[in-house]
Amino acid sequence: MRKILYPLLFWTLILSACSTSLPPTEIVSIPPTASPAIAPTLSTTYGGCGYQWAYKDMPDLSKKILQTIQQLQPSAQANAFAFGEDCVYADGHADFIAMETDFNITLQVTNITDANECGEWVIKIMQVILDIPKEEIMGPRPGRVSMSFQAGSEQKNFNFYIDRYQALSTGLSNTEICTALQTQP
Repeated sequence: MRKILYPLLFWTLILSACSTSLPPTEIVSIPPTASPAIAPTLSTTYGGCGYQWAYKDMPDLSKKILQTIQQLQPSAQANAFAFGEDCVYADGHADFIAMETDFNITLQVTNITDANECGEWVIKIMQVILDIPKEEIMGPRPGRVSMSFQAGSEQKNFNFYIDRYQALSTGLSNTEICTALQTQP
């Protein structure tokens, strides 16, 4: 009986799956201020387009921030870019929607484990970033700062959001600032 029942159930399941039709694709309305976690891929659409994570170079701001930071340290490297989403239309064209402006900074230090030197650089770099006029910043969210400290062949990387830096208690030492920003909440 089992020899007949199991194959019969198997083929019933297969034939049922083959005969099921899928509903037409539904366009989901997402407000423009929605969290990016809601629309990470082309599968979600709004206004006739699908969202896809994207980056946009910001050459003018990159040049400006690099020049300013190289006044502090000539060997420093820095760039800025916008992070957001491309709204991709069926015809292939896309409109970029910025969520935030992010910064990458690379500095030469004497010792990558020196938290005091780290905190000193964080303060200097954040003064430069916070002095950027609002009209040169893309996106409504506070951006991210990625810092890379290099000492010879050693390298240490960490990143933090600008609002996390701004939320630090006043009066912290350089070491406390560096430690607080490297500790993930």
